[in-house]
Amino acid sequence: MKLLELRDKLRTGQQLLVLAESCTCGLVASELGQIPGISAVFCGSMVVYRNDSKCRWLGIDSELLESPSVGPVSETVTVQLARSVLQRTPEATLAGAVTGHLGPDSPVAMDGVVYFAVVKTDVPGGPIAIARRIHLSSPAPRNAEDSSRRVARQREAAERMLDFLNEFVS
Repeated sequence: MKLLELRDKLRTGQQLLVLAESCTCGLVASELGQIPGISAVFCGSMVVYRNDSKCRWLGIDSELLESPSVGPVSETVTVQLARSVLQRTPEATLAGAVTGHLGPDSPVAMDGVVYFAVVKTDVPGGPIAIARRIHLSSPAPRNAEDSSRRVARQREAAERMLDFLNEFVS
């Protein structure tokens, strides 16, 4: 239902959405792609899973990505991902981005932390960026072979990203 609601809001607002996905690895786009006719409001998604891809494809500053105080899973980088993918997709009016630490082997303080960002161009005064940090409720993978918990976390992150987009699309 939330997918249809998002599609309808995008249609009504005459908005075109583009995404930059990291930890969800294209799952948000995959969910949207299940809706017939979604191409009328969805431009696509750039999956930038690794730092080098974030840097080369979307121009994210490598110093930010490597910085211990910022890093790839941060509000700053997530907003930059959304701004950059929007800039590279001239027909889009709205961009969303998602980054996160899904585990295993995440830094303890960041395990299960996900950031979302939306950049909107159709607002008075110019583009605005909105970001949110959440903590996933799904349990962390026990080890590198625990794909079921990893997938559960990706699905939760994608679902919560869709909720976030629904909240800010007008």
